[in-house]
Amino acid sequence: MSAIPRERLEKTLARVAREQGLDQERLRRWVSFLALCGVLERALQEGTLTRYYLKGGVAMELRFAGAARATKDLDLALEGDRDRRMAALTTALGRGFDDFTFRVKSQVRQMEIADTVRLQVAVQYRTRNWQTVEVDLGPAEAVEVDLVAPAIKGLVEMGLAVTSPVRCLGISEQVAQKLHACTAPALTGRARDVLDILLVEMLGKLDPAKVRAAAELIFARRGTHTFPPRSELPPMWAPELETLSKELGFPLVSASEIQQKFRSVLEMIATATAN
Repeated sequence: MSAIPRERLEKTLARVAREQGLDQERLRRWVSFLALCGVLERALQEGTLTRYYLKGGVAMELRFAGAARATKDLDLALEGDRDRRMAALTTALGRGFDDFTFRVKSQVRQMEIADTVRLQVAVQYRTRNWQTVEVDLGPAEAVEVDLVAPAIKGLVEMGLAVTSPVRCLGISEQVAQKLHACTAPALTGRARDVLDILLVEMLGKLDPAKVRAAAELIFARRGTHTFPPRSELPPMWAPELETLSKELGFPLVSASEIQQKFRSVLEMIATATAN
């Protein structure tokens, strides 16, 4: 594809965001995420990577676009220990994608408990700064990975290459991980996972039996609490739940409605039987 001048790309991004009714910075992040997906797919095809998949909020956005909450970081899983993952990602990023190039910044944080490396990747378009993306680089432990055609819009209208499909953590396993996170003893900052679970259910993408099977494995492996977990959400989450629900356009208005829906979905998962 012919290169787009950097200045024109900025103007095109602003125009497309306005025409599509998108937040301009969110569209910019989508460009960065898909460019990073492009370099990961290229590395996989060339043998630099043996496996990768996206997880967390970015995987939700790629699946459900504007229906999902916005995220600023990219959760990525690769095989190997932390040193091997860092080396593999650095090599992959060195190849670039389309007119995008990437550089790992020097600030790297080792998160030993989560077996994760947190780093910043500088994204450049035609050698000029485009954006910096925070990447959480974790281990590839997923049983199932889905090939996802990105649902996000705006990139084609901008004249950019769109990587499709991309590899995301299997949706049932992702829901199971979020269920573990939002019911675990350490509850700080996990209210968003409740809304993510309810979004998957409301969009008709929830397979209760598959989620239960995945959850039983995850809860047993992590050993922090048992499955099925408690269904009561902390009262302190009420303001965040109501704000996020309103931002996402959910039909659930109050924290009590969200609590009731979460309890219903959890019961449906806990009592599901294999097909």
